[in-house]
Amino acid sequence: MSASTHVRRPLLAVGTDAKTVKGLEALGVLTGILYMAPADLSGFNVCSHCSPGCKGSCLNTAGRGAFGNVQAARLAKTLLFFQDRAAFRWNLELDVEALTRKAERESLVPAVRLNGTSDLPYERIFPDLFEKFPAVRWYDYTKVPGRVIPANYHLTFSRSEENDKACRAELQHGRNVAVVFSTPKGQPLPSTCCGWEVIDGDLTDARWMDGGKGQGPYVVGLRAKGKARKDTSGFVIHPDLAHAFT
Repeated sequence: MSASTHVRRPLLAVGTDAKTVKGLEALGVLTGILYMAPADLSGFNVCSHCSPGCKGSCLNTAGRGAFGNVQAARLAKTLLFFQDRAAFRWNLELDVEALTRKAERESLVPAVRLNGTSDLPYERIFPDLFEKFPAVRWYDYTKVPGRVIPANYHLTFSRSEENDKACRAELQHGRNVAVVFSTPKGQPLPSTCCGWEVIDGDLTDARWMDGGKGQGPYVVGLRAKGKARKDTSGFVIHPDLAHAFT
């Protein structure tokens, strides 16, 4: 199928996420995020290392995600990815080009997070995508350990109740690890977690900027939101147990 016959389907959400808006206001970062139907909700699994706690605490239905039309759009994007990969890639490139142009006009930094509610290895799916858009700051969270990624693709490893050993290994290899704490909104996160300094990941979503001058690695502390506030699986850690990686 030629590009001219593809149906235009915008994939990236820009300016609709409260956390990326913080990055825009504080750091001048214009972020586009791709939200899919998470885990195996679509009939296809987009989160290969999803744990029960992660699935139960997913922010898929938070904010605008609670609306039926938003869920339908996320499902449609997921099905397009699996059923017509060429059309998906074509639409994604158009979105990234538009984001880059807007960022240039407004003197902003263009950033793209492909896995807003998924965990797909885009460095293998579209290995040339990152090279094609070298000015974009690509970043994601992942629960897949040991990924080999392009220089302009930044990953933060993400803890679940099942991967504490992998978290330690990632930290020891210099990669930051995101941990969700039961700390209420507005309250300080623990200062350390298992011997590593905790930084506040709720301030912005610009994960590649964590640590300023490149010290670290760090535990990126996130406060439980939405369904995660009721987690009992161990996915969410109480601040008093910040030392308790197994």
